[in-house]
Amino acid sequence: MTENDVDPGSLTEDQQQALQQFTSVTDQDLATAVPLLRRSEWNVQIAIARFFDGEPAGSPSPPPPPEVVPPTSSRRQEVLLNGFSNGVSRRSRLEPAPRIVAASSLFDRPAGILASILLTPLNIIYTIITRFATLFRRLFPFLPRLLDRNRTSSSSTPQLAPQASRTRFLQDFRAQYDPDNRLPLTETNYARAFDTAKQDLHFLLVVPLSPEHDDTPSFVRQSLLSPLLVNFVRDASNNLKVWVGSVADTEPYQVANALSARSFPFAALIAHTPSVSSTAMSVIARLEQPSDVSSPEAFLAKIEAAMIQHGEGLQSARAQRTEQQASRDLRDQQNSAYERSLATDRARAQAKRDAERVKKDAEKAEQDQSRRLEDDARKRQQWKRWRASRLEAEPENAKEGVRVSIRLPDGTRVIRRFVESLNLEEVYAFVECYDEIIGKSSEQQRPVDSTKPKDFDHAYRFRLVSPMPREVYDLEGQSGTIRERIGRSGNLIVEKADDYN
Repeated sequence: MTENDVDPGSLTEDQQQALQQFTSVTDQDLATAVPLLRRSEWNVQIAIARFFDGEPAGSPSPPPPPEVVPPTSSRRQEVLLNGFSNGVSRRSRLEPAPRIVAASSLFDRPAGILASILLTPLNIIYTIITRFATLFRRLFPFLPRLLDRNRTSSSSTPQLAPQASRTRFLQDFRAQYDPDNRLPLTETNYARAFDTAKQDLHFLLVVPLSPEHDDTPSFVRQSLLSPLLVNFVRDASNNLKVWVGSVADTEPYQVANALSARSFPFAALIAHTPSVSSTAMSVIARLEQPSDVSSPEAFLAKIEAAMIQHGEGLQSARAQRTEQQASRDLRDQQNSAYERSLATDRARAQAKRDAERVKKDAEKAEQDQSRRLEDDARKRQQWKRWRASRLEAEPENAKEGVRVSIRLPDGTRVIRRFVESLNLEEVYAFVECYDEIIGKSSEQQRPVDSTKPKDFDHAYRFRLVSPMPREVYDLEGQSGTIRERIGRSGNLIVEKADDYN
């Protein structure tokens, strides 16, 4: 079985617990997590730190075989050895900065609704007591120091969740040392402060405090809260964040151990080091010697020296990140412009399709209307032939019938005699069918018979009017024969109906 092969059943209970904690923090699969834990000797903190420092999950490649160096002169060999030792010493000073994730406890689990209701009175009482304790510490600032002397090692066991412990420490620190909140401290836990420094490319000053050390109060008041450092931190152009914690709590204790803090007061300056790798976070300065923390000037001088030494690399990383962000913004703008242009083209194409559809619908409606008119004209002409074939002939006796003089719309006057017992519609039909019978001889006056068109309702588009006195002879709503309506004779004018003007 190779190193990357994973058999969960072969792991011990402690190894499975370490694997579960590692995967819950890094969200890696078993094939990636187990090799890294094996190389870290199943130390979760070391494995997490290596993961976030960018170490690959697979087995590291074996070192290349040593190159055979030809013999050189002793002077050249001395120069090469000195240069190599200087390079190694410079690299050795950049130790990787650990990323510590506080172990989860039962207090991290969200309480149920019933538990929240039952614990509400206790939370209110605890809040009241905490505020009274804070006020008491402000009135008697020397008492917390006396109480800190009597703390035993067993009292350092955390009784609160990591974030609650962090909030409690900040309240105690400001009540005891900084009631005016002059020094801006990072209020998040160490892991989030570490990630923020890596993401935003700023410096992170980590200060784990030991409440049992005699020099802690003087270090805090003289160096950490000195006006020099406070003003330096408040200057946003310095890009420096400060994280302070008490080793009496779990997370700061783990941070101090990971940073190998052997004496207090202690501080470490952490920053991203592009010279190591694109994701490396390194400890660029350790302030643990008495000369480093004895005075605020020396304390700030060493911080500034480390920031100046590594500031160029951070500035280059910021410029590169700014350039990448500008490229992303430009790409986003181009994509947005392309999307807008594409949307405009789509809208234009849709409008063109709509216009073509409207045009086709109009052409189709026009064609349908033309076909209807043609069909109506054809059926009307057929009706005229059919009706003309059924017109009654003029009476044979010239003295019989009703003599009617009709002036057509073109000014032509037609005189015809009608059987007086016929309906007035006969006169209308004669005028309507006049173009069918005009020019016919007396023998050919009756046109060839034709059938009545189907699905056609004929309507007369004119009316007959007597000029003097003016009287309109309508067909609708009136009945009677030609004799009853017109008399023995009459003069009529053909006018177009109002509906067809």
